[in-house]
Amino acid sequence: MVRRRQGGDRQTGRSTSSATTGQPQAGRHFRARRRAPRWLKIAASAVALILVAAIALAGILFTRLQGNVQVADLNLGTNTETQATVSDSNDPLQILIMGTDTRDGTNGEYGSSDDSTGFGNSDVMMLMNLSADNKRVSVVSFPRDLMTAIPACRNSKTGETTEAMAFAQLNSALSLGGPGCTVAAINDLTGLHIDHFMLADFNAVKDLSNTLGGVEVCVDHAMRDPDSGLELPAGTSKVQGEQALSFLRTRHGFGDASDLARIKAQQAFLASMTHKIKSEGTLTDLPKVYGIADAVTRNLTIDKGLANIGSMISVANRLKNVDLAKVAFITAPWAPDPSDQARVVLLQPDADNLFAALRADQDLTPAPPAAETAPATAPATPTAPATPPYDRALQPITVTDATGQLTRSSELAAALGAAGFTSVTQGSAPTATTTQVLYGPDFQDVATDVAALFGIPAGQIAPSPSVTGVQLLVGSDFASGTAFGSAPLPQNIVSATADQQVQCQSVNPLYYQ
Repeated sequence: MVRRRQGGDRQTGRSTSSATTGQPQAGRHFRARRRAPRWLKIAASAVALILVAAIALAGILFTRLQGNVQVADLNLGTNTETQATVSDSNDPLQILIMGTDTRDGTNGEYGSSDDSTGFGNSDVMMLMNLSADNKRVSVVSFPRDLMTAIPACRNSKTGETTEAMAFAQLNSALSLGGPGCTVAAINDLTGLHIDHFMLADFNAVKDLSNTLGGVEVCVDHAMRDPDSGLELPAGTSKVQGEQALSFLRTRHGFGDASDLARIKAQQAFLASMTHKIKSEGTLTDLPKVYGIADAVTRNLTIDKGLANIGSMISVANRLKNVDLAKVAFITAPWAPDPSDQARVVLLQPDADNLFAALRADQDLTPAPPAAETAPATAPATPTAPATPPYDRALQPITVTDATGQLTRSSELAAALGAAGFTSVTQGSAPTATTTQVLYGPDFQDVATDVAALFGIPAGQIAPSPSVTGVQLLVGSDFASGTAFGSAPLPQNIVSATADQQVQCQSVNPLYYQ
């Protein structure tokens, strides 16, 4: 289409005055238009090429990152429930981060492939929980020597299904069925639904620490571990490459030489690395971000849901603005295994309380000290609660445990009795995730009072024609305590936060240098 110009020929678009005389009609104050200098045309073309190249390069880089990773199934348990779709942008998100001790492939330099082939065993198991409001991150470490139930899993490589085990070492789930089997085991253990996983090998640690220019660590005594190759002077050092890997791999170099001491060192390393990335503005430096992403993804296996650029970017965007004081490192509460002191089991009820807090998206970090304020005025005289229009002692209430805990229904029945609801029966049901207060005809007011007693939201109260009176169906989101949504946690459940100074590790005297 030819654009028309004012006063021009409609067919050609040329100036009528020029067409008539053959010469341009220059007005008194106008001069003929000069051609653009050659250098300006070249520069403009170069800028255009650079913009096009940048866009193309971005596509190539993202494609490369996605092509770096290997993909595996998220959950290989044979009894998995259908999981509701979650948003990687604004839902609570659970990502299981695992390190493998496999010597397969490029990891062969760390031992014979006969030592550990395939996926290997989980050398590290950390469950990262990102809150729905993107303000908190908790990282829960599970001991590799934790004894627990392992579900039946389908091996993604062989197609075979392993038998369920009532009591086995948690880190063996990876070798049985791949990362999806570890996901299934920890889902069963915690009552959570893990959304994604990342499985890294030895080289991921080396490459990442080199890309970052080293990570600060601290030991209280000069040490040398001939097994892992770790050698450090007393005090703070910067480790990268092989030394960073050795710091994370040493089995007996710290504390009492237990796996729990190693977890503490791993958490300190991760906290220091997180602090370095955030404090140095790394996440706003695109070349550095790409370097980190390239270093990690070259040695990474992830689930199919995370294996796309959109999901990766969504998760990265959520993490970059989290306050370091709200990045908490935790070890799952444990106790020595009575049948084998070299192994551990979960410490109850602390472990169940922790998992309930995670399911409720609860803030686990310590509250800041309260600021001093002026003395408050005398409180108003409290108003006595209104007397309900019914006799609490006569209301039929059933507490149905759907958490799988033997004493859970009796604990809540006792709380109801203390509040005057003494006509209480107890029962059990298959495991359920969500707590509900169900009521029969004419019992809505009683159901509302029962829900208020425990702090159960109104949205979880519902009519049910099959219920006589009121039924409190106790799901895994109310697995402990008598205050819904607020699990009582051990006072020092958080071992460190990412805003703290580098934590010095106590060296095992056998490794003093």
